Amino acid sequence: MNSTDSALSRAIARQAQPLTGAAEDFDSLIEAARGKPLVMIGEASHGTSEFYRARARLTRRLISELGFAGVAVEADWPDAYAINRHVWNLDPDQRAEQAFQAFERFPVWMWANTEVLDFVRWLAEFNAMPTRAAAGLRPVGFYGLDLYSLQSSTRAVIDYLEKQDPPAAARARERYACLDQFLHEPHLYGQSVEFGLSTSCEQAITEQLREMQTRAFQRLEGLGLVADEQRFCAEQNARLVRNAEEYYRAMFRGRPSSWNLRDGHMFETLEALRSHLTYQLGEPAGMVVWAHNSHVGNAAATEMGARGEFNIGQLARQQYGEQALLVGFSTATGEVTAASDWDGPAETRTIRPPLPGSYEALFQAVPEDDFLLDLRGNDALSAALAEARLQRAIGVIYRPQTERHSHYYYSRLPEQFDFMLHYQHTHALQPLTRHSTASGELGETWPSGL
Repeated sequence: MNSTDSALSRAIARQAQPLTGAAEDFDSLIEAARGKPLVMIGEASHGTSEFYRARARLTRRLISELGFAGVAVEADWPDAYAINRHVWNLDPDQRAEQAFQAFERFPVWMWANTEVLDFVRWLAEFNAMPTRAAAGLRPVGFYGLDLYSLQSSTRAVIDYLEKQDPPAAARARERYACLDQFLHEPHLYGQSVEFGLSTSCEQAITEQLREMQTRAFQRLEGLGLVADEQRFCAEQNARLVRNAEEYYRAMFRGRPSSWNLRDGHMFETLEALRSHLTYQLGEPAGMVVWAHNSHVGNAAATEMGARGEFNIGQLARQQYGEQALLVGFSTATGEVTAASDWDGPAETRTIRPPLPGSYEALFQAVPEDDFLLDLRGNDALSAALAEARLQRAIGVIYRPQTERHSHYYYSRLPEQFDFMLHYQHTHALQPLTRHSTASGELGETWPSGL
C-alpha cells in the first residue's frame, strides 16, 4: 500500500465506529433513519452471513423503535408474498420453513437461508404481539420488488379474479393467452418479437393492468385490511406482468436498457407499496429495502452511471434527496455462498484478498476488524475518499479466476452511500437447500447475477 493510501486508512480508523455485537452498535445509523421514509440496506454479495445478520438486526430496530411499516426485498413478488402471508399469520398452522418453499428457482439460497428464516420468525412474532393486536395495528409486511415471475404472476391475477369476478378472470385469461407459449421460457418471447416471429403482447397486457386499476378494483369504503392487501397483491402481479413483458423485449437491446427497466420496476413497486401502506396506516409509511449494493447505492456515483445505467438507489436519491438513507457493506476476506455457474448448486467459496487500491484494501488496513463508517458531514474524509476507486461486488456467481473483470467496478463512495459497514473476515450463508427446482421461469438476478 502506498503512503497516500496508508494515511487514508489511518484517517478512516479515526472515524470508524467499532462493531462489537453490542445492542448499541447501530445507534448512529438508527438515529440517522429517524423520520426518513426510506432506508435502503445493501450487501456486497448475495451469500455472506454477516451482511444478512446485520441487515436483520438493523431492520428489527427500525421496525420496533421507529415504526417502519414494511420490508421490500430483491425477490420476486409472488415468492416474497408467501413470506408476507406467514408474517401476517394468515396461515396459523404453517411453520416458517414451509413458507420458504415458495423459493424454487436459482438462486434459492439468496432468500431461503437461516439468517432470513430467523428474521421472518421474529417478524411473525412481532406482528402477533397481543399489544399490537389490541391496538389494531397493521402487521409489518414483507414484499418482493423484482420482476422475473411472469408465469406465477399471470396465474395469480387469474386466480384472484376467479374468486372476485369470474367474467373479469375470463378477460384476463384471453389477454394473457398470447404469452402462453413463452411462460416456461420467457426470454424467448423477446427474441421472437424482436425478429418478427410473434406479435407483441404489450397492448393486451397493458389493458389488463388498466382494468385492474379502474374503479371496479379500487378500494371500496369498508374493505377489510386483509381483503385490501389481497387486492393490492393482485394489482401488483398485473403490474409485474406488464413490466416483465417490456423487460424481456428490452433484453435484446442490451444491458443498460434491461437493467434500467428492472430497477425502474423495482422503484415503481416500492413507490406503489409506500402509497398502499400509507393509505392503510393513515400516515406516511417508512420502508426498509434489502438489495445488493449495486441496486441500493447511488448509481450516479459509479461506472454504472457512466454507461447509462441507473438503479433504485439513484431513483430514491432523486425523489427523496437526503430523506433516503443508503447503507452499503463490504468485506476483505472469508467465505461466500455462491455458484460457479448459472443454475449451479450453492457452494462455499473462498474470497480472494482485495485488489490493491480498492476501497476494500483501504478498509482491510484499518486496525478495527468490523466497523461502521458515517460518510455524511465529514468533509475532509469525504474529500479523501471521493476519488473513484474499485469496489467489489459478488452476486450469486463467484469467479475468482476473473476477479477484476467479474467482481469490481469503480465508484465514489461518499456519493454512493451514507453509511458503510465493513466486516474484515466473513462467513458463508447457510442455505435451507443447496439445489434449485426447475420451475420454467428464469432465476432471480438473471442474467447479471446481481
